[in-house]
Amino acid sequence: MSAVVQSQEANVLREDRNGVATLTLNRPAQMNLLTLEMLGALQSAFDAIASDGSVRVVVLAGAGKGFCAGHDLKEIRALASPEKISGLFETCNRMMLSIPRLPQPVIARVHGAAAAAGCQLVAQCDLAIASEAAKFTTPGVNWGFFCSTPAVPIGRNLLRKHAMEMLLTGDLVDAARALEWGLVNKVVPASALDAAVTDLASRIAAKPPGTIAAGKRAFYQQMDLGVDQAYDLAGGVIAASFSDPEGRQGMDAFIDKRPPPAY
Repeated sequence: MSAVVQSQEANVLREDRNGVATLTLNRPAQMNLLTLEMLGALQSAFDAIASDGSVRVVVLAGAGKGFCAGHDLKEIRALASPEKISGLFETCNRMMLSIPRLPQPVIARVHGAAAAAGCQLVAQCDLAIASEAAKFTTPGVNWGFFCSTPAVPIGRNLLRKHAMEMLLTGDLVDAARALEWGLVNKVVPASALDAAVTDLASRIAAKPPGTIAAGKRAFYQQMDLGVDQAYDLAGGVIAASFSDPEGRQGMDAFIDKRPPPAY
């Protein structure tokens, strides 16, 4: 089953198919810049999906030649006052934090350039698959505004020295190096990108949704804890999953040497 939902004058398009909601940034002529309107559309889409039990996986894509070129500097210049500019970044931070807080995994489908906050968006997603044509950069340092907000998820995805190289030089990173550095999970030819994203999303969508949601939540929570607290948290989550109907069905099937249940 497929459905298309448009939000906020089509800044973001949503298509649902087989438990996968694809959100497409839909301002190709502007390289899908993260304007306040675009941020609002993404926030609305994530808020709707968070409570939508029919959605098992989210795919985040971009229309046109590029994935996302980051913030709109003309909009930031027009805001002028520090208070208004801070408000824009607070709005962006809230949207970015919605991604790890969603119960559903989010896959970035990166077909072209992802720059500054666009690169941040890729790093913030749970998973990412890139075309061989994709490029990644955090170029703010070249223009006098260090990409400090993109540094948050980039610094949590890459080894520290790789992250600092991106942030301090502003150089372009090609897809092969992004894979080597851990920014993306897989790189494929452009012609194979949709198939690779669909395959990954379908494999995850087939898993028990309660288990996926609890596991994703615990993964991000324990990342910010010391190892003792992380094990305490993780132990409680895995114990609860074995007691949950999803876990009990799976455990019975494993012991009885049957295939995993269909969820």
